[in-house]
Amino acid sequence: MTEDKAKTPGTPSSRASRPSMADWSDEEASTRSVSADTQSFPTPVQPLLARRAQMTVISGPNTGRAHLLVEGETLVGRGKEAHIALDDAGASRVHARVMSTGDGRYLLEDLKSRNGTFVNGARIEDVKELESGDRIHVGPNVTLSFAILDAQAERITHQLYESSVRDALTRAHNRRYLIDRLGREIAYARRHSAALSVMMFDIDHFKRVNDTLGHLAGDEVLREISALVARLIRQEDVFARFGGEEFVVLARGIDGVGAGRFAERLRVAVERLEVAAESTVVRVTISLGYASLGELGDGQRTVEGLLRLADSRLYTAKSGGRNRTCGE
Repeated sequence: MTEDKAKTPGTPSSRASRPSMADWSDEEASTRSVSADTQSFPTPVQPLLARRAQMTVISGPNTGRAHLLVEGETLVGRGKEAHIALDDAGASRVHARVMSTGDGRYLLEDLKSRNGTFVNGARIEDVKELESGDRIHVGPNVTLSFAILDAQAERITHQLYESSVRDALTRAHNRRYLIDRLGREIAYARRHSAALSVMMFDIDHFKRVNDTLGHLAGDEVLREISALVARLIRQEDVFARFGGEEFVVLARGIDGVGAGRFAERLRVAVERLEVAAESTVVRVTISLGYASLGELGDGQRTVEGLLRLADSRLYTAKSGGRNRTCGE
């Protein structure tokens, strides 16, 4: 994206009139520490066994996502109580469950779902014992593969999924994952009348860093900012690299007012960040545009509509002086 795009109407907040930060926790003790990866991957609640059961989504939302099964009961469905959450309208809130018998066997039970549970094309009426390689259909749209894996195969599966949804340099999610996830979040928000916001930002004068210090220094700036943002967002948020030095944060359950506070917190944190690169300390700023789903009319509540609104406000923030936020 270029910075000479025509100014789009918006309401940039000047440094003197930014929202109060009282609603947020104190700033992090150090803005230079590298964040742990915030992408949730099901973590065993017991020590890793030599062989583990795993269900992998092979069609439907989150294709490629692997879910480890632990001893006891694993619920499958689109409700919050489900261990394997499927954001698909064809799945019931609590659709099915997998029960571990403790002797290496796993039993699948349909929980009176609306659209049924199928194993290898046959609808199950009672309880079905699973075998490695079974295909499980949860309603009309989602298919999972059941497998018994050793620890090495489990790690490889996880690594393959991560490499398919993350940017190699910054470890933020990639654009393809963002678009897919945003579409499902919008569908969920519309069904449940829930709040949803996005914040789009890019690094001010980033080309100067590359031209002055080189691309290695520019890469370090991108990594450090990404690590900082990953630490500041919540587990349910999505942080993605949209392209170049432009990033997007998807925030579930936050309206426009909350998104404004969130965006301002990110701006302040990056402004205070010091990046050690090429034997010098680099400091940069970001400009942000934020938008909420509630601002849009019914016909505009789409992935393109929400991102377009945030993008127009990002350019308003940049044309208004940079290092600022712009929203409704």
